[in-house]
Amino acid sequence: MSSLLITNGHLVTLDKEDRFIQGGSIYVVGDQIMDIGDFAPGTYQADRTIDAHGKLVMPGLINAHHHLYSTFARGFTPPGPPATNFEENLRNLWWKLDAALDTDDVYFSALLAIMHAARAGCTTIIDHHASPSCWEGSLDQVERAFRDVGLSGCLCYEVSDRNVAGEGIEENERYIRKCRDSDDKQMAGMFGLHALMTLGTRTLDRCADIGNALDAGFHVHAAEDEIDVKITMDRYGRRIMDRFLDFAIPGPKTIFVHGVHFGRRELDLLHSTDSMLVNAPESNMNNGLSVAPILDMLKHGVTVGVGTDGMSSHLISQARAMYLHQRTYHRDPTVAFSEACEILLKNNRSICDRLFEEPRGVLAGGHLADIIVSDYVPFTPLNAETFYGHLLFGLSFARVHTTIARGRVIVEDGQLVHLDEDEIRARCAERVPRIWNRIK
Repeated sequence: MSSLLITNGHLVTLDKEDRFIQGGSIYVVGDQIMDIGDFAPGTYQADRTIDAHGKLVMPGLINAHHHLYSTFARGFTPPGPPATNFEENLRNLWWKLDAALDTDDVYFSALLAIMHAARAGCTTIIDHHASPSCWEGSLDQVERAFRDVGLSGCLCYEVSDRNVAGEGIEENERYIRKCRDSDDKQMAGMFGLHALMTLGTRTLDRCADIGNALDAGFHVHAAEDEIDVKITMDRYGRRIMDRFLDFAIPGPKTIFVHGVHFGRRELDLLHSTDSMLVNAPESNMNNGLSVAPILDMLKHGVTVGVGTDGMSSHLISQARAMYLHQRTYHRDPTVAFSEACEILLKNNRSICDRLFEEPRGVLAGGHLADIIVSDYVPFTPLNAETFYGHLLFGLSFARVHTTIARGRVIVEDGQLVHLDEDEIRARCAERVPRIWNRIK
């Protein structure tokens, strides 16, 4: 196995002691961190040594909810009158875009977004995929993109009844079993669902039977907009979490996404079932939605994470948006600062620990060697008391110099060293007009 030594870094360990080590080093063998600290020169001999030159070194970031398939929506205006509400936005844009993708589009949209993630210091992505015109085997195409870039991923297919009843159930089952049968721990699988507003009783029954038998956890949108709450109540006379409980969907491996319209009782149910909740503040703002009750969720003991929901692949900006979103909503300049940072750095790590076998998100021996070196040399003191300020107001705008994923250097001096980025971007640029032309 190859070995790597990072020296002369300002290490932010995020370990139990929350250590900050000036002039620290990290020794990596294969895909694992073996040791970190203030080593004397010559303590370890490695195949390669990287001098961090005093830059900030920290664990790779984790995206707890993404839609890689949405990459080619940038700049696109759907035909017809502009959407005036959330449901129209789904029908006029997103459900037409995902249906326009072919197998190669699925691969390239994922590839481009994962490349952007790596350059932004993200090393693990939990993705929620949909491509109704080519759903069978689609997760293999997304996985192919992860392997080409080198990041870790947890994938699922978004089951709904909006095109064909139960579309994607078999793809979820197949992919979860594929990951289980593999000795390779880079990829994992969950059972994906769109939302209750697009899922009938028969489909939910099938998903619950298969998903619970596989014990992989569910990844599902919930209470993102009032329409989801209203349709569920009108059709079944049930609140969203009660309806999910009817099918044993909640649990410690299940991620509910958004939760904007969850009430107190539903927060209690999230906590009592030990379910996870991931919010995407920039996406909620972009869709003109209400503010999720993040602080109430935390007070209820809910494990809250943060994702990008396809808006971008930049995680620190999401934590910054969450912090600002909550302060504006509560009209209180004293809230959400540490909470937003801990959601990104600690809670996303906790979510990953439930879904992957390999621990990550910490600079410590025995953890996955997911490490980033930022082009950020602080001009004010950086320590346990000041780091969150540097995270939201400095690192949020700093370039990532080096990204190491699973012990492999994949970004150097801001560039993906093993991929021809210009060629990939050119091929994507050729594909996009054809995709847009399919959308009527």
